[in-house]
Amino acid sequence: MKKVEDYIRSIKDFPKEGIIFRDVTSVLQDAEGLHLAIDSMQEIVKNLEFDVVAGPESRGFIFGVPIAYNMHKAFIPIRKKGKLPCETVEMEYDLEYGSAVIEMHKDAVKPGQKVVIVDDLIATGGTIEAIVKLIEQLGGEVVGIVFLIELLGLKGREKLKNYYVESVVSYEGE
Repeated sequence: MKKVEDYIRSIKDFPKEGIIFRDVTSVLQDAEGLHLAIDSMQEIVKNLEFDVVAGPESRGFIFGVPIAYNMHKAFIPIRKKGKLPCETVEMEYDLEYGSAVIEMHKDAVKPGQKVVIVDDLIATGGTIEAIVKLIEQLGGEVVGIVFLIELLGLKGREKLKNYYVESVVSYEGE
């Protein structure tokens, strides 16, 4: 039986020399790989008590929505600035070269709601750290964060050390 990592394509020297890019599109392009990835991530959160699943665009949507659907939970989309139509809250965070802003609807999380965050990959942890702050700003409680892939060398988990964080597949390096 294949494992999730068997479906992840590794591309050497992308986006720059010395980097091995872990490509999740190869997981998405294979029905068995996609099924295994979602089932593996769902297995991590199955015993957590939570009300909603949150995920950043776009791959957090891809993995988060099926988990929310399967577990009969709501889904909260976290988007790039300017993409949501109602009143939002926003958070700026640092990228490797610059910064970005994410936002979510102000009414997406109710005070006291327990939230699981789902995304495809954790690298430096900046995006998820910003999402955690947004959820907590609205009175939500982050009870778990799950990733398909973790790049251990970028130490993103350190930014999330006060939270339950799990990944399906971990790679050394960047």
